[in-house]
Amino acid sequence: MENKSELPLYKLFINPMDLMELKRDIWNDEPVPAILTKNKKKYDIDIVYRGEHIRDFSKKSYHISFYKPNRYRGAKEIHLNAEYKDPSLIRNKLSFDFFEDIGTLSPHSQHVFLTLNGKKEGVYLELESVDENFLTKRKLPNGAIFYAIDGDANFSLMSELDHEAKKSLKLGYERKCGTPLDDYYLQEMIYKVNTISKADFETEIIKFIDINKYLRWLAGIIFTQNYDGFVHNYAIYRNGETELFEMIPWDYDATWGRDINGEIMDADYVRIEGFNSLTARILDVDQFRKQYKKLLEEIMDHQFTIEYMKPKVEYLYNLIRPSVLMDPFEKDNIEMFDQEPEVIYDYIERRRNYLTSRLIKLE
Repeated sequence: MENKSELPLYKLFINPMDLMELKRDIWNDEPVPAILTKNKKKYDIDIVYRGEHIRDFSKKSYHISFYKPNRYRGAKEIHLNAEYKDPSLIRNKLSFDFFEDIGTLSPHSQHVFLTLNGKKEGVYLELESVDENFLTKRKLPNGAIFYAIDGDANFSLMSELDHEAKKSLKLGYERKCGTPLDDYYLQEMIYKVNTISKADFETEIIKFIDINKYLRWLAGIIFTQNYDGFVHNYAIYRNGETELFEMIPWDYDATWGRDINGEIMDADYVRIEGFNSLTARILDVDQFRKQYKKLLEEIMDHQFTIEYMKPKVEYLYNLIRPSVLMDPFEKDNIEMFDQEPEVIYDYIERRRNYLTSRLIKLE
């Protein structure tokens, strides 16, 4: 196989002094100026490391904001993920594409090859930012988008972090776009989730949550088995037309059979009922629970099969393999990389068996 990257080539140039400043404190969220070149076109950008625990990794991930020109393919900002703990480098993209296939809003992603000041950094996953441009590209109604930034984004009145009553129902969220009035709508929704009576929940919650889309998002988590997906690996969008909240997945590298440390994950690690307060209340309603069961069965008949997923895995694997051979952080692990498709197929089979055995719990 020819040792040549077929991925888009992104060339980063950071002034050595600015690069030194960036490296001096990896936890600093203040960006430094840089230049991104693609196809001989230069973009003036701001750049900073992104993520939480992933900032400690030798292969860094980046958040890029464009300011001259101030748009890149219609976006004000993008994320470049190193996917450092995923030996396949494809799980995040595989997940986002899967969510889209089952009818859930999902960020666009593509693999690229990155260099920094002429030095190879390797294969990265470019992620679309979930913001007002995300809505514009999809011709969706204007609305508010909130990022779930920590465990307090659990749809509960109680804090996940200190197990006490939340001082504010905005805790755990960061508004990416929208107005201060949307903060009120978010808090009202969380309050209603926890205070509507059991007798009224089925008829009242549909005034706040798009149940069909919530269940599709829930199913996506269940099939990909992202344990963190219930409380902070998501964004939430309040559709300005329907005035209902919808869910958007985010950070799905620890999926398809491997955990956050890249270790093999048991197929029963995430239960079929999922987690968080809103999920529990929705699935406590007979009609919603039956709707969820039917949805799981439909996805297991169509998308969540080895037959359906194998061509997608093989396409991504064959696309990035030549570039992996040039990735200074990954090339020595090529034997493991070559085994990852089978790891994913094995996971699908094991997860299907587990879910099939648990469907009866949703009757």
